[in-house]
Amino acid sequence: MSDHTTHSAQAGQKSDAGYWAANVRIILVSLVIWAICSFGFGILLRPMLSGISVGGTDLGFWFAQQGSILVFLALIFFYAWRMNKLDKEFGVEEE
Repeated sequence: MSDHTTHSAQAGQKSDAGYWAANVRIILVSLVIWAICSFGFGILLRPMLSGISVGGTDLGFWFAQQGSILVFLALIFFYAWRMNKLDKEFGVEEE
């Protein structure tokens, strides 16, 4: 009887580890995308983007002022959607 209980606990730990690994991977990918859009496009790559016009200003300035915020909002919705899907895969969804 204890072997069955031990095996179930180990399977649960593997499932928990997989869930958190997938969660951390989603978070890291989202943070990298946000860093590229805000710091990369808005600051580091701004001189290269200066020739592209968006709304009467260059693309680098647009990303620094507004684009990174819109990307951040899109990432929030993506994270919520992906975590709901991940919760269903691992059986921990809300009712």
